[in-house]
Amino acid sequence: MLKWIIAISASLGAILEVIDTVITNVALVDIRGNLGASLSEAGWISTSYACANVVVIPLSAWLGYRFGKRNYFVFSLLGFTAASLLCGLSTNLGMLIFARVLQGLAGGGLLAKAQSIVFEAFPAGERAVAQAIFGMGVIVGPAIGPLLGGWLTDNMGWRWIFFINIPVGLLAVAMSRIFMPVDDKTKLKKDSTVDWSGIGLLAVGLACFQIMLEEGQQEDWFDSPLICITAIASVIGIALFIWRELTTEHPAVDLRVLKYPSMVGGTIYSAILGIGLYGIMFAVPVFVQDYLHYTAFQSGQLLVPGALVSAVGMMLFGRIGNIVPPRRLICIGALLTSVTGFLLMNMNPNTGYGQIIPALLFRGMGSVLIFMPLSIATLGPLPKKDIAAGSGLYSLTRQLGSSIGIALITTMLARREALHRSVLVEKLTAYRPVVQDRLNTLTGGFSGFNPDPVAVKHQAYQLLDQTVNGQSTLLAFEDIFFYIAIMFICSLPLLFLLGGKGGKDASKAAAAAH
Repeated sequence: MLKWIIAISASLGAILEVIDTVITNVALVDIRGNLGASLSEAGWISTSYACANVVVIPLSAWLGYRFGKRNYFVFSLLGFTAASLLCGLSTNLGMLIFARVLQGLAGGGLLAKAQSIVFEAFPAGERAVAQAIFGMGVIVGPAIGPLLGGWLTDNMGWRWIFFINIPVGLLAVAMSRIFMPVDDKTKLKKDSTVDWSGIGLLAVGLACFQIMLEEGQQEDWFDSPLICITAIASVIGIALFIWRELTTEHPAVDLRVLKYPSMVGGTIYSAILGIGLYGIMFAVPVFVQDYLHYTAFQSGQLLVPGALVSAVGMMLFGRIGNIVPPRRLICIGALLTSVTGFLLMNMNPNTGYGQIIPALLFRGMGSVLIFMPLSIATLGPLPKKDIAAGSGLYSLTRQLGSSIGIALITTMLARREALHRSVLVEKLTAYRPVVQDRLNTLTGGFSGFNPDPVAVKHQAYQLLDQTVNGQSTLLAFEDIFFYIAIMFICSLPLLFLLGGKGGKDASKAAAAAH
C-alpha cells in the first residue's frame, strides 16, 4: 500500500507540471484582454515557463543527487505552489511573466524526479505496471489541462488556472513529506561538479534569442538597438556555450554525443517536434477564440479528443513498438501531423467542431507515432555509457523547440497579418465597383439607425476595416499551419540518420525522456 501512496504523491507533482505547460493556452485571450497585452507579448506567458524549464533540466539530476530526491522533489513542489499563487495575484504582464519563470524553474525537476521516485518505489517485477500507470497520468494531463483551464477561465476567471494548483500542490507536499522515504544515500562526491558556466551561457544565449524573436516585430528588427544587442548576445552566448561544453570535463549538456549520426538527426527532429506539435497546441486555441469567438471552455473541449487519442495510442505502442521499425512509425507520424496542418488551413468563419476535431485527432496519433520511436531510434545506436548524456540532450532540444516554436509563431503571425492586410488594403480602392457596392450596402444598413450621414459613412468604413483585419488574421493562420505541414514533410530525410532499433538501455532512457 505504501508504494502506491508514494506513486500517487509523485504523480500529483508530475501532473501539475504537465498540465501547466498547456493550461495557459486556452486562457491567453482573456489574459491579454485583462492585462492589456498583444499576442506577441502574451506569448511570453508560455515561452518564459518553457525557457525556465530548459535551464533546470540539465541541473535536475545533479540537484537530486546533491540534496536527495525527496528533498529536491518537495522543495520543487513548494516552489511551484508558491509561484502559482504569485501568478494568480499578478497585476500586470511583467509580474505574471516573472512568476511563470519561477514556476518553470520549480517545475523543471518535478517530472523527472517523480518518474525516478515511482521507479524506485516498486520492486523490479512491478515496475512496468507502475510506470504504465504513471505514464497514463502524465499523458491524460494535456487532455485535462485545456478543458479544466477553459472551464475555470469562463466561470471563475483566468487567475484560477493558477490558484487551482495550490490545494493540489500542498496535498502533494504533505503526502511526500509523510510517506516518501528520506534518501540518505545521495551525497555529493567531492569531485562531482556542476557546470555553472555552461548553464549560465545557455540561459543568456537562449534568453537573448527569445527576446529577439518576441520583440523583433514590434521593434522593427535590426533597426532597433535592442534587437541588435540581443542578437549579438545570443550568438556570443550560444557560441561560448558550445565551446564550454566541448572543453570542460563535466559538461552540463554533453555535446560530444553529437558525434553519433543518430543523435544529430534525433536532436534536430526533437526540436522540430517542439516547434510543430506544441506550436499547433498554442495556435489553435488562440485562433478559435480570436477569430471564431469560441469561449475558453469550448476551445479546451476541442483539444480533449486529440489528447485522448494520444493516451490510447501510447497504450497500443507497447504492442507494435517491437514489431514495426521506429523509422517507419516516425514517418507515418510525420505525415499524419502534416495532414493536421493541411486540414487546419481550411478553417474559415463557418468552421465548426466537425472540421477542427478530425485534424487534432491526426495530430494526437501523429505525436504518439513520433515521440517514443524517435527516442529509441535516437538513443538506440549509442553505447551504454553515452545513453544518459544523449537522453539529456534529446530532452533539452525538445523543450528548446517548444519555447522557440511559440516565439516564432507569434512573430510570424504578426508579420504575415501585416503583410496580408497591406495587400488587401491596396486592392480596396474607392474606384473599384465592388468596394463601392459594399460601402453603399453598409451605409444603407446603418442609415436606418442613424440619421447622420457622416457618422453612418464612418461606421461603414469601420466595419470594412474590421472585415479586412479578420481576413488578414485568417490568412496569417493559414500560412502558419501550411508552414508546419511543410516542415514535417521536409524533415523526413533526417530519418536516414536515425537508428533502426534500440536496446533495453535505450528503451529505458527513452521512457525517462518523456
